[in-house]
Amino acid sequence: MKKIKAKDILVPTLALFLICLVATVLLALTNNVTAAKIEQNAVQTAIASRAEVLSKVGDTAVATYSDDKTDEKSGLTYNEGYDDAGNVVGYIFTNAAKGYGGDVKVMVGYDLAGTIVGFTILDCSNETPGLGQNSKTPEFMGRFLGKSGTLEVNKNSNDGQNIQAITAATITSKAVVKAVNEATAAVNAMIGGADNG
Repeated sequence: MKKIKAKDILVPTLALFLICLVATVLLALTNNVTAAKIEQNAVQTAIASRAEVLSKVGDTAVATYSDDKTDEKSGLTYNEGYDDAGNVVGYIFTNAAKGYGGDVKVMVGYDLAGTIVGFTILDCSNETPGLGQNSKTPEFMGRFLGKSGTLEVNKNSNDGQNIQAITAATITSKAVVKAVNEATAAVNAMIGGADNG
């Protein structure tokens, strides 16, 4: 039996340690270089998403938005939309719910009556491609427009309080509806509206 020398263990261990150290340093440097750009992109995406879900309420254009606020009762993040005169004309709520593969994050625009005037999926990247990720299609997102109150997932209908589920992605559909319902409850509590469900 061959005797193992300390050198036979130490050399590969030291080499592996140095490779890991270099990789860690390079990752840390890359993170420092890109962190500001990632943050800037996140801010730009949030601004664009706000304009997408609440650019106009009825005939009134939204001129500016508040910074992120936290609703004390629900803990949800929201923004107010203002007209040219500085009057609040609508609200934007951001929320997430557990889908099939992870959280599905939504942004919902409401008028002052609590009716959905704009809607977008911010993130569904963990959902199944070709199924749950279809929640980002304009067809599915459009199913929420004009709705208010508590919504329910229905496999066949998009009438009344029903949101027609995405084919073969009921779990994702339910997650989206849950996130929207929580946001709707928060906006209704804020404006003093009744849940119309």
